[in-house]
Amino acid sequence: MVDEKKCITCGSCMSICPVGAIKIVNGKAKIDPKKCIKCGSCAQFCPVSAIEIKK
Repeated sequence: MVDEKKCITCGSCMSICPVGAIKIVNGKAKIDPKKCIKCGSCAQFCPVSAIEIKK
């Protein structure tokens, strides 16, 4: 889950995602829940803590 208010569209999450589940849509990161494997890499690398992994 991406907090759009915190997302600064830096692309860190998109570049670190091992399955390509993140894209930038309308200037904010969006996670495709069908592709996401919930590894947590994106949340760990987000510089503004805009991503939370819900299991």
